[in-house]
Amino acid sequence: MQTQNPFLDEIAKLTTAAMGMAQAASEEARSAFRAQADRAAAELDLIRREEFEALKAEVAALRADIQAMRGQAAAD
Repeated sequence: MQTQNPFLDEIAKLTTAAMGMAQAASEEARSAFRAQADRAAAELDLIRREEFEALKAEVAALRADIQAMRGQAAAD
């Protein structure tokens, strides 16, 4: 037969509460770090990877167009 021990019950409750607080602190630290990194990136005029890839694709398309126009000009 199992009995309830109030001391162990309180320890379990405190442990659960401490783990919840630790998780909340971790989330807040992660969010603060991300905000700091975003601020630093903005100050350094850095761009996100998605923006870089989009610009890279545009430049490749423009280069292809220029090569095609040069080919047409050379043919004339």
